[in-house]
Amino acid sequence: MIMLKKILSYLYPITLYKEKSSISETLEVTLYNGKYLLNTKNTNYSYGSLQTVLKKGLLEIGKNNISEMKHILILGVAGGSVVKTLVNDFNFSNKITGVELDQHVIDIANKYFNLNTFQNFECVIDDAQNFVEETPNKYDLIIIDIFNDKVMPAFLFENDFIHNTKNLLQKKGYILFNIMDSKIQKKIISENYFNHFEENEYVMKVIKNVERFNDLIIIHSVKK
Repeated sequence: MIMLKKILSYLYPITLYKEKSSISETLEVTLYNGKYLLNTKNTNYSYGSLQTVLKKGLLEIGKNNISEMKHILILGVAGGSVVKTLVNDFNFSNKITGVELDQHVIDIANKYFNLNTFQNFECVIDDAQNFVEETPNKYDLIIIDIFNDKVMPAFLFENDFIHNTKNLLQKKGYILFNIMDSKIQKKIISENYFNHFEENEYVMKVIKNVERFNDLIIIHSVKK
């Protein structure tokens, strides 16, 4: 039956699971072109265009740089496609910690995408705001990929969250921040975000229009 569905998925998408979550609203697992995707009502959450977007950012940081990292933090896990990318495409075997607010999403990720099979991955069910304020750890790379459907929560751009996230970086660490909004709003967001980072201590860049709709902000600490 699964093989038949995979074959048919090259003709049209097949919905395998659809249910509302109290946090993420509608969650849907779709089989399309032989691959499982996790979607919400209006956007891809994992294993579709989003995986391509974040992989581009990781490639910009560089495989050699990532291979030397000891601990990576992911804020917003969803189906865990970036975990798979790090492990399978970048051969990353050191520790990955993911923070996800919605336990329902993680249950889906474990069932359909085998997220719980990655031995170097630990998932924390928590609010990202709370986590970055309370964790005692430092990270070599912080990936911020938090959406409610297509909407980015306002706290991502508040001073406290940015300050707390910045303080979690190791020397020479990176932030990879995925944003999606109108062209004008993305410009405002990136410029305002950069204002929180000193030019003599951080290198900042934006990769625009990744998969048409996303911008990637990359911050690199160059503190001595």
